[in-house]
Amino acid sequence: MALNLAVPTPLEYFRALVQDDDHFPLLEAAASIAQDEYPELDVQQVLGDVDQLLARLKRRLPQDAAPLQRLRALNQFFFRDLSFGGNVNDYTDPDNSYLNVVLRTRRGIQISLAVLWIELAQGLGLHARGVCFPGHFMIKVQLPKGQVVIDPFTGQSLSREELSERLEPYKRRSGLTGDFEVPLALYLQAAPPRDVIARMLRNLKEIHRAQQDWQRLVPVLDRLVVLLPESWGEWRDRGIAHAEQGHAAEAVRDLETYLANARDALDIDAVAERVATLRRARNP
Repeated sequence: MALNLAVPTPLEYFRALVQDDDHFPLLEAAASIAQDEYPELDVQQVLGDVDQLLARLKRRLPQDAAPLQRLRALNQFFFRDLSFGGNVNDYTDPDNSYLNVVLRTRRGIQISLAVLWIELAQGLGLHARGVCFPGHFMIKVQLPKGQVVIDPFTGQSLSREELSERLEPYKRRSGLTGDFEVPLALYLQAAPPRDVIARMLRNLKEIHRAQQDWQRLVPVLDRLVVLLPESWGEWRDRGIAHAEQGHAAEAVRDLETYLANARDALDIDAVAERVATLRRARNP
């Protein structure tokens, strides 16, 4: 008897990857995001390509290499020999967020470069994590003699003074000065994998929303709703994107979910009016 094995959709595959925080495969989840733009993408091939890079890097190091030696070898390999770096010519290109493309072009944004770098670092036994630093995703590595913070755009190690300087515009905008000053260490906390993927998706969300590319925006929001099911603003934004495409039923469903759960939100009245307008259009 023939077996009928259904192939999961990209969203179903993503859902399976992100359901458990204790076993969250950051690299695989990040690579799978590209399946919305590249439906034929083999995510396992992307993982294999990263494994090959790691194998090349390991051949350069003695097994007993000290952590600092491993860190220096990784930076030499990643930023200099392979020439990974930021795409300064087209920062808002969605391809900067797709790991299959970043591996080919060696160009990306901070967070996509960081995901690849962290995977290699952890493969070398380094304690490396991502940091959701305001406005600029960072990497931190814990070494025996202290912590190193690295800008994944350039590979530069940043001092406390440089980090504080980068924070100043954000702190002024947010009113976090004077009596409301927050210690630098709070901005350098390790980001859980779920937060890293959320930030990758929200980068894509802002690109597509700015371009009013509703067709590409909805799959990104589908993933955000799966990843953060109680982030009600994502339901609202997906509802609006559906409405912009003329998908009234889907729009009403999402916007009503938002209204039912985000009862203290400041835009409740405006969203309720949008739902009423959509309902009148469906039932004139």
